[in-house]
Amino acid sequence: MSDLTQFIATNADWFYLVGAILFVLTLRGLSSPKTAIRGNRFGMAAMAIAVITTFFLAEGPVLWLIIGAMILGAIVGMWKAKTVAMTQMPETVALMHSFVGLAAVAIALATVLHTEQAHGAVARVELFIGCFIGAITFSASVFAFGKLAAKSWAKTITGGWVKPVQALLFIAMIGFGGVYFVTDSLPAFYAMTVIAVIFGWMWIAPIGGGDMPVVVSLLNSFSGWAAAGIGFTLGNSMLIIAGSLVGSSGAILSYIMCKAMNRSLLNVLFGGMGTSAAAAGDDDGAPKTYKSGSAEDAGFLMSNASNVVIVPGYGMAQGRAQNAVKELYELLKDEGVNVRFAIHPVAGRMPGHMNVLLAEADVPYDDILEMDEINSDFASTDVVLVIGANDVVNPSAKDDPTSPIFGMPILEANKAQTVMVIKRSMSTGYAGLDNSLFYMDKTMMIFGDAKKMVEEMVRSINGGGH
Repeated sequence: MSDLTQFIATNADWFYLVGAILFVLTLRGLSSPKTAIRGNRFGMAAMAIAVITTFFLAEGPVLWLIIGAMILGAIVGMWKAKTVAMTQMPETVALMHSFVGLAAVAIALATVLHTEQAHGAVARVELFIGCFIGAITFSASVFAFGKLAAKSWAKTITGGWVKPVQALLFIAMIGFGGVYFVTDSLPAFYAMTVIAVIFGWMWIAPIGGGDMPVVVSLLNSFSGWAAAGIGFTLGNSMLIIAGSLVGSSGAILSYIMCKAMNRSLLNVLFGGMGTSAAAAGDDDGAPKTYKSGSAEDAGFLMSNASNVVIVPGYGMAQGRAQNAVKELYELLKDEGVNVRFAIHPVAGRMPGHMNVLLAEADVPYDDILEMDEINSDFASTDVVLVIGANDVVNPSAKDDPTSPIFGMPILEANKAQTVMVIKRSMSTGYAGLDNSLFYMDKTMMIFGDAKKMVEEMVRSINGGGH
């Protein structure tokens, strides 16, 4: 055993280098649904190398505690992976981010309490940064989890007092961190940590539901930077590399999603869009009329069309309709209809939400197109079927300068010859905005649960002799 320990310790840098390369290949693989499984395998291998190498490098590890925690974590992780519903994936991702932040705080506190080790100026900066980012990530992710899971305690807060309180909390957090840096005061470090936890909650609580995909992406980035900060504290290069990769990739994804909404990251985090107050626009309160139809009508129109585009939204996830949608897709394909899916970058409640659902249903990747790839085709599309999406197909983003989402790139479903929308009711989407698409002459509203409505469409096509 000692020879193995010596071998791994002597060659630790090489093991870490291999792990770092595998982590990079992981991100590369996860960039496409076709290579995502391979990317996950690279990530698993990299993490195994990182854990095993670090295990042999540790000085005097408490074996029973470490192994027990790993076994318990593996059991909980596998159980959640097998039991969590796809509709609960956004809040599950947010909750996992909170654990990373909590781990960063725990490590920072343990390091600060390690009285046998002197902490120089650089070490105190690392502890300060790693701990406050971890604390913010923890509480912000817990709130995001509650918001996405529709928990009663995760209520959006509004009012003119919010921003001043946020500013005071941030200044106090930095102030106590400065005191700790200068004096190495433990009470100051504890105060900074507690304030950071409160600030994380207060920071996310005013953000509306329509911005939650960006928030989840940003918290993913924060969890990576928290891990990287603690990596500096522990002197672990693998943790620094892995955390930096997660942090930078999450930041890039957040930028891409903000660009897809034509908004800056600061506007998302401090602008407060997505609340009910944003829904005003130029609505004069006059009654609006819309046409409604049945699933049988929709099935007839699609089966007699040449080109059909399906736009999935959170309604598909909420109704767990992805497998029924796959069946509809295959049935229309058998009828000679050209069927494709149009995906908006911020559709759903987390980055890539719709891609994950369609991949779970084994929809061919070649027929799943991003917004930029398919927008030019809507004008030549016979039928667009929108399943529970609202804001990502809202024409107000193009033609209403008073709309809060004006300038946001959308899926231009309104250019198709016929639009059909499956919704439970005429209520607004998660961003709280009405949608002029629903009141167009070319639009037919189909009210009901997404899965049930799609299944009825399938039955009508099968029963219609097609």
